[in-house]
Amino acid sequence: MKKWLKISLWILFGVSILVLMSVVKITQNESIIDKPNIIIHVNGENAFLTEDELYARLKRKGYVYKGQIYKGLKVNEVEKYLTSMSEIKSAKVFTKIGSKWTIEVEIRKPIARIFNNYGESFYLDELGHTMVPSNLYTARVVIVTGDIPDRINSKSVTEIINNRVLKSKLKLDDLYRISHYVCRDQLLQALIGQIHRKKNGDFVLIPQVGGQKIIFGSAFTDQEVREKFKKLKVFYKDAMPYEGWGKYDEISLKYDKQIVCKKKD
Repeated sequence: MKKWLKISLWILFGVSILVLMSVVKITQNESIIDKPNIIIHVNGENAFLTEDELYARLKRKGYVYKGQIYKGLKVNEVEKYLTSMSEIKSAKVFTKIGSKWTIEVEIRKPIARIFNNYGESFYLDELGHTMVPSNLYTARVVIVTGDIPDRINSKSVTEIINNRVLKSKLKLDDLYRISHYVCRDQLLQALIGQIHRKKNGDFVLIPQVGGQKIIFGSAFTDQEVREKFKKLKVFYKDAMPYEGWGKYDEISLKYDKQIVCKKKD
């Protein structure tokens, strides 16, 4: 008898919990939710997206609205929409018991601004993805101009590198190798203001001081880029202080294990 009573009590307890959870869920689903708590993580100073702008975009898309109830919140769709934004590297949307919910996003870090053959302008981020320019902020990064066939909706650098057809047509991977190296080196970051691609495929670096052109040539591999920049840094450190910043019109890094300089007339 006692055993049967214990079992009955446990069953009653379980049923009570299920009923309570059901009531809580119904109440939760019909409750009006608050404005989301938006957390934006920015790597550096590049605030390409503010909390107000992100909320305004969600509002225009109909994902948030006045009097919105809990069951009307489409968490997965909101996450998918956020990650489709070119400025956003990752996004999480999560709810809490009651009317609270949170949006947490991480913003991409740009390393170069590209002006292509079609009059488009876009950023390239540290992972090799393109980013639409922001009306809120202009990043202080190296400028890329010249014969650039890549479009604003281009494939990522990783996709290009792993596809022979894309690699033969697009140059975003070459641009990435140069600009990524520049952005990670304090000296080069202060020195190089512009990267220009000529019709013959050569890349030319334009320093912010000195007035000379640096003929970089190709940038097919990370090793090639690394060795060329190593030569350039040695030249600026050991030769420039003695020769003077205004002596040369052109510095060429195209040739293996040597630097060829052209003096100003």
